[in-house]
Amino acid sequence: PRLHPHAEGNIAHRYRVRRGDVSRAWADCDLIIEETYHTPPQEHAYLQPEAGTAYLDEAGRITVHTAGQWAWEDQQQIAHALNLPPEQVRVVYDAIGGAFGGREDMSVQIILALAVYKLQRMGIRRPVKIIWSREESIIGHCKRHPMTIRARWGAKRDGTLVAVETEIIADAGAYMYTSNKVLGNAVITCTGPYYWPNARVDAVAVYTNNLPSGAFRGFGAPQAHFVAENQMNRLAEALGIDPVEIRLKNLLDDRKPLTVGTTIPGGVNLREVLEKTALAAGWERSEAGWRAPQPQAGGTTARGTGIALGFKNIGFSFGYQENSWAKVELRGDADIEEAILYIGGAEVGQGHHTAMAQIAAEVLNIPPERITLRPSDTATSQSSGSASASRLTFIAGNAVRGAAERALARWRDEDRPAVAAFTWLAPRTTPFDPQTGHSMPNFAYGYVAQAVTLSVDTETGFLTVHRVVCADDVGKAINPQQIEGQIEGAVAQAHGYAVLEDFRTAGGEVLTPYFNTYLIPGVYDVPETVESILVETPHPEGPFGVRGMAEMPYLPYAPAVVAAVHQATGVWFNELPLTPERVLRGLGKIGGEEGASA
Repeated sequence: PRLHPHAEGNIAHRYRVRRGDVSRAWADCDLIIEETYHTPPQEHAYLQPEAGTAYLDEAGRITVHTAGQWAWEDQQQIAHALNLPPEQVRVVYDAIGGAFGGREDMSVQIILALAVYKLQRMGIRRPVKIIWSREESIIGHCKRHPMTIRARWGAKRDGTLVAVETEIIADAGAYMYTSNKVLGNAVITCTGPYYWPNARVDAVAVYTNNLPSGAFRGFGAPQAHFVAENQMNRLAEALGIDPVEIRLKNLLDDRKPLTVGTTIPGGVNLREVLEKTALAAGWERSEAGWRAPQPQAGGTTARGTGIALGFKNIGFSFGYQENSWAKVELRGDADIEEAILYIGGAEVGQGHHTAMAQIAAEVLNIPPERITLRPSDTATSQSSGSASASRLTFIAGNAVRGAAERALARWRDEDRPAVAAFTWLAPRTTPFDPQTGHSMPNFAYGYVAQAVTLSVDTETGFLTVHRVVCADDVGKAINPQQIEGQIEGAVAQAHGYAVLEDFRTAGGEVLTPYFNTYLIPGVYDVPETVESILVETPHPEGPFGVRGMAEMPYLPYAPAVVAAVHQATGVWFNELPLTPERVLRGLGKIGGEEGASA
């Protein structure tokens, strides 16, 4: 049945890309690999469930204290829902330990504001509080988009890519959250960070009787990379070419366009992250080419190593005018004794506040201890944009740098206190052409490579990941320790997606609403060692050369795991997660071969 009157065929959104002549190009291919892949939903599983308080502040504003990812946007939506001017609504974010996209949409905010509004109308001036249970949290917020993706790749005998055809079906769930944008990212990344002279992509997001799908770390790119990197590894094996060698032959660079017909702005450094990862993971390079570390087997245990590559946009895109605001106030007599920094960006465990204080301190040439933060309060700050799309250090960092430079100039002109605000506008992007997909979709990208070494217990189907090597081009490492934490956290989260987490529904009902039914990685599940390699290729638009990086280490993990399992066992897997049952089915130890092939 049609779920919404406007959605014929229950199509929520669609895109298409056309480049070259795919139909004729198949005849030029020496090898064609065609597979269908399935990726699952995923629960964000942040440890703090949705919660908040609300009250009338001293100015009579409805004030909501909660955790989210874009305070200004929450303010606008609350005001719209209650039919109030935005200035009568105040949103204050408290620092929390995780969001990952799951806090982008409304949860408790409007209900809290409505309760205060109704009490006020009744002459009652009292605060209200909501704390969701874990079950309410899992049922009440969006999930990562499940996708079914068919990919057909053709190449020459020497490994040169010739033609690609991809069909994407994304489960949007019952309502549109961010499916149109997630689908756009999947379209850009589903053909990998490689040059294609001929490409055809058709993508749809479909309404279903499932929980709404929405933003989740990687935003469509993990699903797309699972397909693209698996296809590249399959091509390499079929052609007898090392997986590093075939990638190096086909990488995008500053001159080779994406499938949407435009080149990548801001520099491309795929080669360095790939080579550094491969060498650190045990690949050998000689005049004869690259040679992967060899698989090992003993008893019921088989050991293998796999590699994958990734790239993704930084910041909002497809025609949105990306922007961010900041204000700096300098106080003191002869010297700057205190710098007050007003920012709107959310602290969701990623270290945003620390990074912004460091950028301001660097510009002002003062210790970070002299920076006083006034963050995430719509009463004192304008919009810094969302804590998403790996954007805040890059985009809000530019706003902080601009505000600090202006305030410092006024300080030197003897203004006391010296106050300056600054709004940074990113380079413009363009949406997909509806017929060809031609666009300048993004103004900045990040690059990452990962190698995974693991063991497969062929009797139980359990995987043990021993070592992960991850090279990430961060542009400029403002805080290297925080970046390493982001890499390790992304790997742990991606490990759950790849091998453990199994979100289940039936008839629209959630069957795994608790952490005792929806299992996430514990300390004994995550990889034993994660080695981070920070590559610094400055982005010309980023503050001090910064690139966003928080999502990048998530992208290549699942296909690298699949490649390692294949090297160890000879079996490919087209479906996640690689639970023991699925692995045993692939190995032929129990009935069926769901999602696997030899």
